[in-house]
Amino acid sequence: MKVVVAGANGLTGRIVLRMLAEAGHEPVAMIRDFSQREELEPLGAECRIGDLEKPVGYAVRGCRGAIFAAGSGSKTGPEKTIDVDQNGAMAFIDTCARMNALRFVMLSSIAVDEPERGPEGLHHYFRAKAIADKHLQASGLNYTIVRPGFLTNEAGTGAIATGDDLGPIAKETHSVSRENVARVLVDCLATDNTIAKTFEMIDGETPIADALKAL
Repeated sequence: MKVVVAGANGLTGRIVLRMLAEAGHEPVAMIRDFSQREELEPLGAECRIGDLEKPVGYAVRGCRGAIFAAGSGSKTGPEKTIDVDQNGAMAFIDTCARMNALRFVMLSSIAVDEPERGPEGLHHYFRAKAIADKHLQASGLNYTIVRPGFLTNEAGTGAIATGDDLGPIAKETHSVSRENVARVLVDCLATDNTIAKTFEMIDGETPIADALKAL
């Protein structure tokens, strides 16, 4: 499947590109600057220009799947969060629906439906992600929404815990490696029972394949 990745140049996005290629997909990296090709093309990706704050039809054209792994970043304010994580995500969803990129996997966040479960400083981020998630759920796309806990750069264990609500969150108990998250995002594409599912995930004891089949 040809799969466009929003946020391809991010830490998680780069792992997603590599795993997509390893799984036999054709990853398309949506990038804002062609200078990024030097690092992303060796991962097996075709690179196309696209900016979530502008039309992205060129990047999506011909793709039948999409993974949204973009984010405004922890150093930006609420306005940029709304521009990218909310409005940018919604525009990307609409473009995918219009251009028949029907299989859509969203990298969201734990606690978006209940911001009070997380730190107050992240409440604006949770609210923006919640709005984007609801837009995806109503889009008509074959969606999966993955809501991980705090991301780490530790090596992936290949094992996770999932649930609709994993309780009050803290970094000590609700972390997950980017590698595990990327593996879940990619594996959802080929796991049909994840369609129309929304779930939280953290590092755990259940092998990823078994955790996804049990959803």
